[in-house]
Amino acid sequence: MSIPPRLDPGNLALSRKEDFKAFVDTPRRDQPQALNRSELAALTVDERDAYNRQRRGWHANLGPIRTPQLAALHEDLWDILDSNVQDGDKAKGAVAVDAFPGLGKTTAVLAFAREFHRREIAELGEFTALGHERWPVCRVGLTGNTGMKDLNRAMLEFFGHPGRVTSTAAQLGLQALDCVLSCEVRLLVLDDLHFLKWRNTSGIEVSNHLKWIANEFPVTLLKVGVGLADKGLFSEGETVGETALAQTGRRTTRLDMPPFTIDTEPGRRHWRQLLLALEQRIVLADTHPGMLADNLSDYLFARSTGHIGSLMTLINRGCQRAQRTGTERLTQDLLDQVKNDTAAEQARRELTYALHAGKATSRPRRTRGSR
Repeated sequence: MSIPPRLDPGNLALSRKEDFKAFVDTPRRDQPQALNRSELAALTVDERDAYNRQRRGWHANLGPIRTPQLAALHEDLWDILDSNVQDGDKAKGAVAVDAFPGLGKTTAVLAFAREFHRREIAELGEFTALGHERWPVCRVGLTGNTGMKDLNRAMLEFFGHPGRVTSTAAQLGLQALDCVLSCEVRLLVLDDLHFLKWRNTSGIEVSNHLKWIANEFPVTLLKVGVGLADKGLFSEGETVGETALAQTGRRTTRLDMPPFTIDTEPGRRHWRQLLLALEQRIVLADTHPGMLADNLSDYLFARSTGHIGSLMTLINRGCQRAQRTGTERLTQDLLDQVKNDTAAEQARRELTYALHAGKATSRPRRTRGSR
């Protein structure tokens, strides 16, 4: 029997179960061997090309890193998932991870979904008692025009159900329920929930549909988005839109992913620990202890404003440039040439001034004597 080819991790669509399984089952990348300048020079052209390709893929996928924010989120999610073992006649509590962009919420949620999927399969097996494939997690990404029918179809798309093309909205919902029951789904992840306009017809329709899912599906709803509270997801007001969403607020636990801060000593220590962890993962010929945590701490905080997404983008792009140009290390001069996301660049100026003027620092007290 021929062995099916492995899916390329860079070509996965997590809205389909086969790709999600590849995401879950694919082992972490092996960190490339760190070579010094002499060892790099000794490589043949083909060996150098292969090594650089390996490093490009590695630096583009440095995370996830178990930051205090990620660890706290995972602990809360385990509390909720492990307590949501009520019988099917009782509605389960939902979760909303509501945070600003660039804080790693989707990365953290997917890392948790992978751990949960692995645990359920390890404990219960790959097949249900009735012989169906077991899928502990279903992940759906929402769009700006998602309605009830679109949401049902997206769930069926995950399972590859043939009825997703021709069925009515009601039929799609029942087919989705059948898939969830047959495959014993326990966690339904709805990503990019902020794309919905909650107070228009489509948003209210989907909100009511989510209540139906919470009542009828034996799953924990895990919603991920930006500004969900401001959009009215948890509102208990008296307007038409807010009234329709009131029950959601009673059944939903809101979790956050805060940015890194440097206005307290614990915050500065957490920032340093993140930079030290990144140093261990960077594969450049001239890396050295303290390259990030000592030499570039304030600079990297100013460039990222404490948002891990912006930091990882800057480090990734900096490593690519350092490798491509032969610099083989990260310095301020090199990173000054690297463009970062627009939000980080716009917020950078005021923070840079405060750090240069000595009004703020990202370095813990015990490290300020060394540069």
